[in-house]
Amino acid sequence: MKFGIALGRLNPGFFVECTLEAERLGFESVWLPEHLVFPMEMSRSPHPGEDVPPVPPSTPIFDCFAYLSFLAGQTSRVRLGSHVYNLGLRHPFVAARAIQTLDVVSNGRAEIGIGASWLEEEWTATGLDFKTRGRRLDEAIDVCKRLWSEPVVEHHGDFFDFAPVAFEPKPVQRPWPPLLIGGESDAALRRAARVADGWIGMAHTLESAPRQLDRLRKLRAEAGRSDEPFEICFGAPVTSTDDVARWEDLGVTRLVVSPWPRSKEAVEGMRRFAEVVDLPPPGE
Repeated sequence: MKFGIALGRLNPGFFVECTLEAERLGFESVWLPEHLVFPMEMSRSPHPGEDVPPVPPSTPIFDCFAYLSFLAGQTSRVRLGSHVYNLGLRHPFVAARAIQTLDVVSNGRAEIGIGASWLEEEWTATGLDFKTRGRRLDEAIDVCKRLWSEPVVEHHGDFFDFAPVAFEPKPVQRPWPPLLIGGESDAALRRAARVADGWIGMAHTLESAPRQLDRLRKLRAEAGRSDEPFEICFGAPVTSTDDVARWEDLGVTRLVVSPWPRSKEAVEGMRRFAEVVDLPPPGE
């Protein structure tokens, strides 16, 4: 089992300190959420069954890959992930370049969580049609994969259209950094099963996770991808090594945790968590 740290559960003033401590303790990754803007009036929620936004519009947000690249310069081992990046709101040239840059400056430590987006008002603010977000995201993913892996790319699609272009340098990780689709909807699970290297969900319990995991396995089988490596990660409660074993038995490969009640207690909470799960020191 790999363990990641949810930076989004912290006051931004603690991002650097907790990232450095995560690396020292042997956590595998840190994960940063992102948005372009938070409109003053927001609806919906990324959490199933909820219709109230989980954050106020005054919540601090950053350019995800710029900040992760900054963290890359202060670390050497911990992996750096987006949880999750709204790729459909960007032109693929912009997104592919940001992700490629993180992967290069981190020497191949990028993990790319991607979502179709839940915040309709953010799409309205950028002048894009929220109803097309799924198709736009699928096309953007395809273009990015080609930019990262092909010497020359030409594309004529529904949302993006361009003559032959070159895109260099390529990412360190080949053919591209791991792409994990975020989201709990059937559409998100189908997209993960069809085009991604993994799935990153919301918080789950041992009771809620099996239904989603069974659905994901069936969709991967239908896509003919059951035998391919596939990451499964989300947030979950962990209080002992027995909990870890139960998650592993379900096929979960990474848990993204935030074992603290308040940001100023995060470092101590991470240390306690590392002891509880018997986290091996880096290099072991």
